Amino acid sequence: MVKKISKLKCCSSGVKYAIVVARFNAFITDQLLKACLDEFSRLKVCSCEIQVVPVPGAFELPVTALKLARKKNIQAVICLGAVVKGQTFHYELVAQESARGIQEVALLTGKPIVFEVLAADTLELCVARAKEGDRDNKGASAARVAVEMVTTLKAI
Repeated sequence: MVKKISKLKCCSSGVKYAIVVARFNAFITDQLLKACLDEFSRLKVCSCEIQVVPVPGAFELPVTALKLARKKNIQAVICLGAVVKGQTFHYELVAQESARGIQEVALLTGKPIVFEVLAADTLELCVARAKEGDRDNKGASAARVAVEMVTTLKAI
C-alpha cells in the first residue's frame, strides 16, 4: 500500500521525498517512520511532498528505493528497517545485502538514498535507536540527512 501524507497545505518548494519502510519489526520501524515524519514537519517540509511506501522487510527496500528514485519528482529516498541478529546467518545476509543494494541505488541514480536500516545484536539496541520522542531517533536523523543532501547536491 502506498500512502501520500497530506495534512498541511503544500508550500510547493518542489522537493519530493520518499520513505520506504519495512513492515518486519514494525514495532521498531513504526517509531522510525513517526520520528522521520515529525522531523520533516519540524524542518518545514510539507507533508504533501512526502510519499510513504511500506514493504515486507529490509531485503525489499533497495528495489523499491530504485523504482522511486527513478521518478523525476523524487529527489531523495529514505530507507527504514530493522534487522535483529538471530541464531542463523540470515541476519548478516539481510543486513549486508540491504545495505549494498541501497548504496547501489544511490550510485545508479545520483540521488540521496538514506540508509537507516538498524542492524543490531539485540532487540534492545534497536529499540534504543528508535525511541519515541527522541531527536536522536534514527528516523529523525534520516530526515535531516535527506534535506541536507538534497541541498548539498543542488549546490554542486
